[in-house]
Amino acid sequence: MQAKQHMHLEAIEQSEKVPVTVALGDGIGPEIVQATLKILTAAGARIAPEYIDIGEQLYLAGHSSGIAPQAWTSLRRNRVFLKGPVTTPSGDGYKSLNVTIRKTLGLYANVRPCVSYAPFVATLHPQLDIVIVRENEEDLYAGIEHRQTDEVFQCLKLISRPGCEKIVRYAFDYARSHGRKKVTCMVKDNIMKMTDGLFYKVFQEISVEYPEIVAERYIIDIGAARLATQPGRFDVIVTPNLYGDILSDITAEMTGSVGLAPSANIGDSIAMFEAIHGSAPDIAGQGIANPSGLLLAAVMMLVHIKQAEVAARIHNAWLATLEEGIHTADLHSTNSQRLVSTNEFAEAVIQRLGQLPESFKAVSYQNAAEPIQPTFRYQRAQPAQKVLLGVDVFLHESQFSPEQLASRLLNLTDGVLHLQMITNRGVKVWPQGYPETFCTDHWRCRFMAQTPEQPVSQRDLIKLLSVLTELGLDVIKIENLFSFNGERGFALGQGQ
Repeated sequence: MQAKQHMHLEAIEQSEKVPVTVALGDGIGPEIVQATLKILTAAGARIAPEYIDIGEQLYLAGHSSGIAPQAWTSLRRNRVFLKGPVTTPSGDGYKSLNVTIRKTLGLYANVRPCVSYAPFVATLHPQLDIVIVRENEEDLYAGIEHRQTDEVFQCLKLISRPGCEKIVRYAFDYARSHGRKKVTCMVKDNIMKMTDGLFYKVFQEISVEYPEIVAERYIIDIGAARLATQPGRFDVIVTPNLYGDILSDITAEMTGSVGLAPSANIGDSIAMFEAIHGSAPDIAGQGIANPSGLLLAAVMMLVHIKQAEVAARIHNAWLATLEEGIHTADLHSTNSQRLVSTNEFAEAVIQRLGQLPESFKAVSYQNAAEPIQPTFRYQRAQPAQKVLLGVDVFLHESQFSPEQLASRLLNLTDGVLHLQMITNRGVKVWPQGYPETFCTDHWRCRFMAQTPEQPVSQRDLIKLLSVLTELGLDVIKIENLFSFNGERGFALGQGQ
């Protein structure tokens, strides 16, 4: 009878476990993932790990994305992913697996809390408590790159209105649900007026819906400088992809170690949890890595799957371990009492399960905010009145000066389109260029109708390209120039 009852209880316990996809990753990944799972098991986390292989060995086995097709099935079925860091092999042809997973599964919000643990972890900023909300799908991380000439390479920066709306709204929803008082937008819209300009414009539009939250903007350069010296100015920071990656590493390091920072990647229906640091192959296998970043990411995961009590038990045991001076090598300082290995640190946390920290404020997740349900519902606007005004033609040419190139192009009088400007790396070099301007072999030649009223058609573009080809010019790319509802949809040249 007792055996049957035990089996029944065991079956209930098993049925309550949440399936979680787990990847050990590369470098220090297996060490910190195993240490983290050991703590989760000891704390009573009700999860059922399902392991997949990703990373360097998959790349080298011929999977160019670093992940096998069957692994996607596990990720899409379980919808919760605890991931160790991965190594992207050096050399052409290998794309970042982290970016691939985030974009493929729609994990648009990368949430990176950065907290100082002074005085037990040495830091110049003992009060630091900042959350970076990083856009996760767009920007230069689209990874669209081309070699266009012998000397010039290109990377496209893509920013969309839906992408901006999703991440900005998430940042304000996060601030509201977590009792945060301010959201700061960091962009470089004084230079990238259309891409970063769109991000800030959307930020302004959405911020008015959250009147209780202070909304501010910083240009990324001075914003990063202020963050490094006066972090108390900031609470939640929302920013495009590349800036967010850089800012969160800087902020995490300011807390005392980048190894302390967790990361949650959130989408509409799937979430991935990881440390923000990389695979650190230089210390792999030595047993000295700090599992804290991944462990705190696992705490975020437990809150996400509504196991708040277990999350708090682990977090408080981890705080108690830190304040007793039990530190891995990256944290070891005069404040440390004992230098421990990865596994010894995990054992120390396990021994303190059920304890509360004495110096740090104890953590409770019982009243934690529910996982944010995305409120973004993009409604496509009515198509704008789109008018073709001209074309930028990019040429590969190393023999001509700007004046010589212009002389050839000005002879193209048979057609609607006429040469208006030549730039080199964005700087106007004709008309009225200057000899001090350094030029490469990559030229942008802007052709426009002679009068604004003159209509331009796709046939005019084809005719122009045919003439350029007949002249023996090497056309490497074109960009059509449009207006949208009468507003110019392209930037002027620098100096135009």
